Amino acid sequence: MKSLAKDTAIYGLSSIIGKFLNYLLVPLYTYVLARTEDYGIVTNLYAWTALLLVILTYGMETGFFRFANREDYVAKDVYKTAFLTLFSTSALFALMVVLFRQPIANVLGYTGHSEFIAMMAVTVALDAFSSIPFAYLRYQKRPMVFAALKLLFVLLNIGFNILFLVVLGKNDVFYVFLSNILATTIQTLCLLPFTMPRDGHFDGTVLKEMLRYSLPLLVLGVAGIMNQTLDRILFPYLYTGEDAQAQLGIYGACFKVAMVMMMFTQAFRYAYEPFVFAKHKDRQSVEAYADAMKYYIIFSYLILLGVIFYLDIFRYIVSSAYWEGLKIVPVVLWTYVFQGIYFNLSFWYKLTDETKWGAYFSLIGLGITLVLQIVGVPLIGYWASCGSSLVCYFVIMLLSYFIGQKKAPIPYDMKSIGQYTLLTFGLLAVYYYIRHYFDLNMWVLMAIGTFFIGVYIIKMTRRDFPLSGLPVVGNYFKK
Repeated sequence: MKSLAKDTAIYGLSSIIGKFLNYLLVPLYTYVLARTEDYGIVTNLYAWTALLLVILTYGMETGFFRFANREDYVAKDVYKTAFLTLFSTSALFALMVVLFRQPIANVLGYTGHSEFIAMMAVTVALDAFSSIPFAYLRYQKRPMVFAALKLLFVLLNIGFNILFLVVLGKNDVFYVFLSNILATTIQTLCLLPFTMPRDGHFDGTVLKEMLRYSLPLLVLGVAGIMNQTLDRILFPYLYTGEDAQAQLGIYGACFKVAMVMMMFTQAFRYAYEPFVFAKHKDRQSVEAYADAMKYYIIFSYLILLGVIFYLDIFRYIVSSAYWEGLKIVPVVLWTYVFQGIYFNLSFWYKLTDETKWGAYFSLIGLGITLVLQIVGVPLIGYWASCGSSLVCYFVIMLLSYFIGQKKAPIPYDMKSIGQYTLLTFGLLAVYYYIRHYFDLNMWVLMAIGTFFIGVYIIKMTRRDFPLSGLPVVGNYFKK
């Protein structure tokens, strides 16, 4: 747990700093870009990028961790095989899309902007390829190098955006994509000296076994990422109003307000995945997984409460033209919580090599998402988009838990988890009651929210995080 906490802190610091700095791009785009429709374009194409990234990595990242930690495989051979394979497929993808950029642009509705498609293709190809070198840094337990390179991209991306949009006054979407491709290229060039495979051999047998393990994860990953991005991909086609791109821009911007929860989930995942596969060799691994789940839930609830209670401050992340969509933020936060719990639960089928279950769950979730969006978006707009994601992850979270407890039972501390869940719902219910029925200004409401957060923290420190256990400060709380 100490090792996991340390790595989570390092990954988390870089992730939180990086995402916080990226937060600055949201107000930059919403305040500088001429129309809400412009941010709708950014939202739509970045959703396509996220989907393509999963397809182009085809589960090899998790496959690398699995086989590099097996005693009957040579880790250097596994890495070199994955490295060369991802490089080849990514380069081929980029070449084909650049050559056929105009037909693709016509299909996606960007007929006059085929350059957007070409830049997106090169960017996602570089990201897909670099996923394996970044996984290798995590495998080597080099979180500082990992964090530095991730932050380098963020700083470069922000720097280029400020240069083009603010200094040079180019308030055009083209420069958003140009900034991204420049930052990604520089990051990849800086990454290679740390991760270029100088030893090991490409092994066709290893590749065959990795693909056999990873391809079901591709189905899982595609269905999973579609559960996250399908709302932004399909929205322009399903929304019946004339302002589809504008509504998508509002939805995408307000979705970003809830990203603080995603930061925590991502940071936890970066540390947790290599931890789990390494810890699997330990007989005490089951108890470690149970503890990790409990701690994840405790802190995710704390973050959720913080964002909701201080939403009157967080709303300034976006321009006032987007505030009409802020009511979706609590829904998005709960979606991220369920998504993180589902990720924690997913290791039972990864460790037992029954990755087909992940594909089943993701396909079920995809079906739920599709049906709810097709039926709901024409009726209630982006409320159906965020609601479909919430229902999707809640259902597959429950399915993964109940089936996992039969296949590979883990003694989760359901009593503690239940208590924190009830406390969170109770605090939210009282807060919303006060907010709805009493005419209080934002500062009083935030003061009440701060008190409620204090109640939650007292519960944490008394039950699971005694202050006496903290370094240095804990000396003042010892009996």
